[in-house]
Amino acid sequence: MPFAPFVGVNHHDQSILLGCGLLSSEDTNVFVWLFQTWLRCMSNRPPKGIVTDQCRAMQNAIEFVFPNASHRWCLWHIMKKIPEKLQGYGQYKQIKHVMKTVVYESTNVDEFFSSWENFITAYDLSNNVWLTTLFEERQHWVPCFLKNFFWTGMSTTQRSESMNAFFDGYINSMTTLQQFVHQYDNALQKKAQLECQADFASLNTVIPCTSQSSIERQFQMEYTYAKFNEVQVEFRLKMNCVAHNVLAEGQSCRFDVVEEPFCNE
Repeated sequence: MPFAPFVGVNHHDQSILLGCGLLSSEDTNVFVWLFQTWLRCMSNRPPKGIVTDQCRAMQNAIEFVFPNASHRWCLWHIMKKIPEKLQGYGQYKQIKHVMKTVVYESTNVDEFFSSWENFITAYDLSNNVWLTTLFEERQHWVPCFLKNFFWTGMSTTQRSESMNAFFDGYINSMTTLQQFVHQYDNALQKKAQLECQADFASLNTVIPCTSQSSIERQFQMEYTYAKFNEVQVEFRLKMNCVAHNVLAEGQSCRFDVVEEPFCNE
């Protein structure tokens, strides 16, 4: 039976289990049942964001059960299909490069629309069904359409796949239903133990600040060990940024910030 785990992220950036289901099939009705049952277990508190692959049956069920949730497709799975879908074109290497540039470097919706239109026109791709379908569903996978939602750093289903690998040490295709329940409980205990260990380390370890910034010190006091490490990386990267072209507009100001690349001579 297909094993469907619900995977989330905790305050230590660890993958956590929020439940699971064993499915008889993978159609819309089954997913509706799965999501509704899981929602009851979550005290009817729906998720704000969901990351899945491009399963149409799952998408239909999400729209029905979680109509207000932001639904994101795994970007890695989409971009992995570029060779399969576009390799037959004579200018494949250029097409691949330009498409990645349009997807990853468009900073806003208008820029994406303009760049995508130029991309399709330049390489005569208007009849490509795959690209046409992707454009119609752009709000589910293009980063600039999703950046205003909170995703705990996720843009792929990698955590779910990692969780499947984690369970390989507990269950296999020969595991009976009774054994599964017992082993699933063992897996939950292991995850809880890892979180407790991270809680202890975070409460008893102080990472020194790397600057005199009051903002960094506030993060140091409030954030866990793992998340403060991420903040410090951003603070170090900030030192490479140069702000210029300051434009005052009433009570607000706009800064153009450029990152200076590091060059090895």
